[in-house]
Amino acid sequence: MRKLFLIVSFCISTIGVYAQSIINETESGDGEAVAMQTPIAIIPQPVSLMKKSGTFTLPENIVIQAQKSGDLKQSIAFLSDRITTATGKFVSTANSAAHPTIKLILNTQDDTQLGNEGYKLNVNPTQIVITANKPAGIFWGVQSLVQLFPAEIESKEVVKNIKWQAPCVDVIDYPKLGWRGLMFDVARHFFTKDEVKRFVDDMVRYKFNLLHLHLTDDEGWRIEIKGLPKLTEVGAWSVKKVGTFGDFTPPTADEPRSYGGFYTQEDIKEIVQYAQERFVNILPEIDVPGHSLAAIASYPELSCTADAVNYKVRSGEKIMDWSRGAPPLALVDNTLCPANEKVYVFLDTVITQVAKLFPFEYIHMGGDEAPHNFWEKNDQVKQLMQREGLKTIPQVQAYFEKRVEQIVVSKGKKFMGWDEILEGGVSPTASVMSWRGLKYGIEASKNKHNVVMSPTDFAYLDYMQADVITEPKVYASLRLNKTYQFNPIPASADPKYIIGAQANLWTEQIFNFRQVQYMIWPRAFAISESVWSPIEKKNWTNFVDRTEQHFERLDLAETKYSAAIYDPSITVRRTPDKQLMIELTPEIDGLDIYYSFDNSTPDRFYPKYTAAITPPKDASMLRIISYKGKQVVGRLISLPITDLQKRAR
Repeated sequence: MRKLFLIVSFCISTIGVYAQSIINETESGDGEAVAMQTPIAIIPQPVSLMKKSGTFTLPENIVIQAQKSGDLKQSIAFLSDRITTATGKFVSTANSAAHPTIKLILNTQDDTQLGNEGYKLNVNPTQIVITANKPAGIFWGVQSLVQLFPAEIESKEVVKNIKWQAPCVDVIDYPKLGWRGLMFDVARHFFTKDEVKRFVDDMVRYKFNLLHLHLTDDEGWRIEIKGLPKLTEVGAWSVKKVGTFGDFTPPTADEPRSYGGFYTQEDIKEIVQYAQERFVNILPEIDVPGHSLAAIASYPELSCTADAVNYKVRSGEKIMDWSRGAPPLALVDNTLCPANEKVYVFLDTVITQVAKLFPFEYIHMGGDEAPHNFWEKNDQVKQLMQREGLKTIPQVQAYFEKRVEQIVVSKGKKFMGWDEILEGGVSPTASVMSWRGLKYGIEASKNKHNVVMSPTDFAYLDYMQADVITEPKVYASLRLNKTYQFNPIPASADPKYIIGAQANLWTEQIFNFRQVQYMIWPRAFAISESVWSPIEKKNWTNFVDRTEQHFERLDLAETKYSAAIYDPSITVRRTPDKQLMIELTPEIDGLDIYYSFDNSTPDRFYPKYTAAITPPKDASMLRIISYKGKQVVGRLISLPITDLQKRAR
């Protein structure tokens, strides 16, 4: 019987024919919308989902029963809020009830299949039951349950004339990885405490459980450290600039340094508690020895360079020369001095307080992109190399990293750094976050280092997600279909040491929280499925169908997202006879692309793209737009022919 269940479940999930009763505009006799059939759209994809006959309908009075309600208060609160806000129905809770609407049950004896975060969700015509070993499992089960109801459940106000139904299903679900993270860079641009909380609210909807906070960089020091007041008096503030980060003119002396902010230690405690209540751990990052200009502007004695007394917190002006690749050539010395004992005293103070504020077992200490050109010329560094028998500058950084790890470990924490810490030799107990592709994570796992995979190839959400003419310009692109190919446990790695994976959002080009959301969603859908769902469940076509349904949910939740999947990739080349050829490649099936060369705005009655096109001799502009049937779905994209000619060169 069990074998039959698994075979049927696999077949259903493979072909993607999940039927769910949801609502359309046709009304029944009582004025409520009538249910129709559409695919079930849970993200991330559950391990097992069996569709049963029938639907569950929310009654006017809903009773949530939880025998250990104290342990499940966050799940109860989340579910009650979603139901009450969108439906207007009355929700009550009870430790026991004759006929509860929704039962939340913690197993008295662990189900080994579920682990600490798995759950079982059973939706029947008259009752919903979620069971799990731990409160986290109940919470994730609640997220899946909410996704079974009509999209209007995400509304921030009562939606009338809806029959609030969910399909009857049996779900068995548990995560592939224990570390399922999103990194939020709050250093390049400061985001408020409430915005960080909103970030947590958004991420838990899709079962992320790790928030990596990038707290320090050249552009700002964002955490209060008692006894080092200049870190936030000086290091948290820059000159406000708007435009293209990295190309800003250097600030003048009279421009006010009033842009930025920081979190007090009380703010941090509040954020940590808020995240913990939602089963999210927070990994703090203090990025050293590079990316440290904000700290050096606050305390110049931490630098090897005498001119550091004149340094200021970066406001987006150019401070690195990347022409030769990484590590870059520093135009100003943004590194802490590895040969200065004051640096290690400073870091001891910082790490002591960070360790007390963040209960998570790891502290991330950066280690990436540290320029070495100032070290190479410095007498203190040369003396350190002679004294310690160091032959190369990478060994100097390894010396620094090992000393920093000793401080971290002395506070009862585990040390983690970006994969550059592998260069020059690293402590066997160091953990590695692999960002320069998968290869460094694979290498680290084979050498028995714990690894978190966050490769640029798949997981850098600051990258452009459509054509450069439609996006704030960044140095690389990452479309949704590429993100969906992420496999955090590559075949050549030792899976025992791959403890997790995450996507990273750097915010150099992100000036406000709405743009944060736009850059994350829907690519974080793809990451959530990569870190939660079995790899054999991944199916691009089915994922796109579910993503489109979640666009409606994000609209109702007033969460910004990118609809770049409807915009084609634009490739330009020249034929041997110098003709310009333009190819438009849809990212998803079912799109029709229409275009014009006459400066007018195309619609579906214009020429339809079927093969590579050549601009007419005197044309100055190509405009394109995407349709699904008769519905406009893509953005109007206007491409000057001169721009396309430059691309071809």
